[in-house]
Amino acid sequence: MLSADHLSPIFSNKAKSIGENHLYDRHIDEDDLNKTPFDIIEHDVAVLGDGKYLPPADSFDALQIGSERLRTIIAALHCNIGVSRDDLLRNLDYIASILEAVHQDETRRLMEEDDGALSEIEPDSVPNEVRDWLAMTFTRSMSTIKRRPSDKPKFKSVAQAIRAGIMVDRYLRRLSIDIKFKTINEWTFDVFSVNEFTSGQCLRYVGFELMQRYNLPNKLHISITALQNFLEQMESGYSKYRNPYHNLIHAADVLQTTYQIIYNSGLMNWLNDHELFAMFIAAIVHDFEHTGTSNNFHIQSRSDVALIYNDRAVLENHHVSAAFRLMRIDDYNIVSEFSTDEYKNFRHLVIEMVLATDMSSHFAQLKTMKSLLSMPENIEKSKALALVLHSADISHPGKPWSIHYSWTESLMEEYFKQGEKEKELGLPCSPLCDRDNTLVAESQIGFIQYIVEPSFVVMGDMLEKILKSLSVPDSELPSPSIPAKSVSSSPSPPASPRSLNESTTHQDDQLENGRERKPSSMTTPIGRSAIFRRPWAEYLKENRERWIREADEEKRRKELKVIEEEP
Repeated sequence: MLSADHLSPIFSNKAKSIGENHLYDRHIDEDDLNKTPFDIIEHDVAVLGDGKYLPPADSFDALQIGSERLRTIIAALHCNIGVSRDDLLRNLDYIASILEAVHQDETRRLMEEDDGALSEIEPDSVPNEVRDWLAMTFTRSMSTIKRRPSDKPKFKSVAQAIRAGIMVDRYLRRLSIDIKFKTINEWTFDVFSVNEFTSGQCLRYVGFELMQRYNLPNKLHISITALQNFLEQMESGYSKYRNPYHNLIHAADVLQTTYQIIYNSGLMNWLNDHELFAMFIAAIVHDFEHTGTSNNFHIQSRSDVALIYNDRAVLENHHVSAAFRLMRIDDYNIVSEFSTDEYKNFRHLVIEMVLATDMSSHFAQLKTMKSLLSMPENIEKSKALALVLHSADISHPGKPWSIHYSWTESLMEEYFKQGEKEKELGLPCSPLCDRDNTLVAESQIGFIQYIVEPSFVVMGDMLEKILKSLSVPDSELPSPSIPAKSVSSSPSPPASPRSLNESTTHQDDQLENGRERKPSSMTTPIGRSAIFRRPWAEYLKENRERWIREADEEKRRKELKVIEEEP
């Protein structure tokens, strides 16, 4: 006879529930309390044949009853107790109906939340196209668009793979990277200038600079050769589809912006070295091998990647999956020395951060963070870092006009190219993707007002709450340990691994002898007097006002065009 000790914990708990809240208490008398777990499961299996009094699948009571019946089936299988085929099929079908009802209810709730997030937009405040774009991109309410019956699908490959990983050893020694990286701590860092100066290889330079700035390769035992190979392969992946916007420059920009936010705010003190490394890698890989088209385009065109990821966060899933597949190759394995737990935590953080860049989860992400801000508990690191990366990903409207306008032109060109592909495939043209009819200025006004500005307000409040929890009196602060300048300002590869190790060791000695060496855990208290600046606020205001003037001009030009076309 089986005892509770021989059953798994889930079945033991089921047996113990006989005297508490068991589903079938009405069938049990006092003598049943002395039955063995095996007897109880046999009794419950017999009850599976009773289907007369089951509540509707979409009712609250069905959740508990369905759970109990599923546990009974599992327990019976575990104990080799026979269940008739008819009873098994009937109960599994009932449980499946319950799960479907719960999924439909949750989907409806999420739709209502997203719709509510956009409900504050007055009907006449933005053009219909801009409203549709906001709904399609940042909510789940327009994830699919029905194809007209008359539309016939056409299939045309848009892949034009190119490889751009040329070794530049001969240039590294004569480039004065320090000059361009003097402003890497600044919000106004010009990534376009750095990309031009580095001959189109800004991602590897910025990535290597930040890694070396905190001596991460040495602390985390990361092979410099593997790191350099990995960064070069990242650039190659970002160049694969020749995207105007989602390219290696964008990746470098998001990386630097992410770093600037955590550096400027002091959030750096909240992270240990593995978490900082995960933050950098997530920013580097967040759009790896981006196709230059939206998730909705992949869903509507029924692309291979949409089929692989079941229409959910299609590109984001691909970005992080492709990056981790690359790390499995020895030449690009930057985590080979991580312990099992270190790798598990690193992978969890990177996945959470990259998936959070899916724009359709934007409003849900902000709502979750607002809820966390209202609670006394500390904020979970993965959620905080995910919001920082998401905000950095959409940050260009908060940069100086020249930088913001350059990004806007690139983004609109990418949208227009998608619109041309959609026309070729017989698909409806997505909002803002029609080159001839899109109102660029209006789209940016809506983007700033309803997406970017609220995101940065919430992120700023989040940072202040976290920093407040780290605050201590100034008299208790340790000596500063975050370097203001890079130890090695260029990713120049050494002549050999041996010379690299010698160089790294020498740098470590210099750190220890010349100034306090940064500990392996970077979590350091900060002073209460520290003021957290929000440099993006003024730029958001200025850029929005400028787009309003541009919108007026855009409207006037459109009216003149209509007049000129009239007979």
